[in-house]
Amino acid sequence: MQMNTESPPAQDESSLGFFGQVNRMFGNAAEQTEHPLGVLYQIRACDNIIRFEFPIKRDDGTIQVIRGYRAEHSHHKKPTKGGIRYAPNVNVDEVMALSALMSYKCAIVDVPFGGAKGGVCIDARNYSQDELERITRRYTFELSRKDFIGPGTDVPAPDYGTGEREMSWIMDTMHQIGDDDLNSLACVTGKPVGQGGVRGRTEATGRGVYYGIREACSFEEDMQELGLAPGLENKDIVVQGLGNVGYHAAKILEEEGGANIVGIAEIEGAIHDPTGLSVDDVVAHREETGSILDFPGAEDIETSAKALELPCDILIPAALEGVITTDNAPRIQASIVAEAANGPVTSQADDILQEKGVLMIPDVYLNAGGVTVSYFEWLRNLSHVRHGRMSRRFEERNAERILRAVDELTAEDFDEDLLETLIEQVGFGASERDLVNSGLEDTMAQAYTEIRDVRKEKNVDTRTAAFVSAINKIAQSYQQMGIFP
Repeated sequence: MQMNTESPPAQDESSLGFFGQVNRMFGNAAEQTEHPLGVLYQIRACDNIIRFEFPIKRDDGTIQVIRGYRAEHSHHKKPTKGGIRYAPNVNVDEVMALSALMSYKCAIVDVPFGGAKGGVCIDARNYSQDELERITRRYTFELSRKDFIGPGTDVPAPDYGTGEREMSWIMDTMHQIGDDDLNSLACVTGKPVGQGGVRGRTEATGRGVYYGIREACSFEEDMQELGLAPGLENKDIVVQGLGNVGYHAAKILEEEGGANIVGIAEIEGAIHDPTGLSVDDVVAHREETGSILDFPGAEDIETSAKALELPCDILIPAALEGVITTDNAPRIQASIVAEAANGPVTSQADDILQEKGVLMIPDVYLNAGGVTVSYFEWLRNLSHVRHGRMSRRFEERNAERILRAVDELTAEDFDEDLLETLIEQVGFGASERDLVNSGLEDTMAQAYTEIRDVRKEKNVDTRTAAFVSAINKIAQSYQQMGIFP
């Protein structure tokens, strides 16, 4: 089905804008579906967006006016869900694009949220903690006054420049101005564990990246097409960005996947060592010296952008959008590009990489770990029960009974010390972190299998298949709501 994306010419990469890039990808996928144009236009449209300004008092007594945004892309599911970023370049186009990606992301991994995204136009490094608290609380107040936040309305989460601290300020502000709703803890996710957060949320996006890459590399047929062996063991990986997502993805790939991290890039430059880099050692070096450069045994690379062109099996851009463009895409040497960041590859660069035979693991799927575990946190807040609390001891006792029964049925008794060791290793029921990680692993595995099935059925690339999956699921939601026949 042909769909007019109402965007500037595809060849003009810069004029499309971020939201235009997302819509171009959406349009490519929409052509692979049979949904009426009206349904496709509704799915693509950004339902609500607000821009507002508010004053805050700086520590020196001066008054500064701050600009904030919040976009709610789709209400096919409620509440809407999406992060809040603090960055000086936040704008309407960006929050609309990111909220759209969140809608598609949630649909792909079957998380029942619509997409949203917010931002405040500041460089958080230029503000004290007290100033950031005042900004966060006032931003929350403005969202509340405009009905853009609430456990059943719109649920923010951390993003670039924000974290657990800001989420706890948001929650506390909602408590102060709200009506003492029993479910008010669920108004925001990514909170500290002691304030209703869930164990495993901090590393969730990075761990989801690991699970997604692992799943993609598990299909022998797909790896043979790339000239690679199945699995992650000994695969050379370059990671751009050592923030929360990049750090945890690289660390887990190294420690649990057996992968070889050969390159790491940050804002100050990049380092390369074909024999492998220890992620924690690099982080420790950066904390000590203020830079990843001059890491012992590694070669310094002039710019972060150049690191994208290093030879490797898997390239993981985990920093900002638009870092792989038509300018550098022809020089990318990776067999797999795994998008841990939002929109790191422009739609035109994506075309070039597809022509080169690169397997793209798209952001709209791969970085869904954060929102998946945010969903678990939201459920925990609504149920008022910690995951595993009612079942852990029961599971432990059952495991012990099974081992005791095996002991009784064997011809010779187990050595008691061995039996106790087995009980200790196997007997404990799943902790909250275990359950969260298990749920995330299952979610990422099932979603990739669905995407791969669409890819093979439609004979399209992985990104288009992911968008097709999202479009079909959102269209089905609208049909179930009775909005469209």
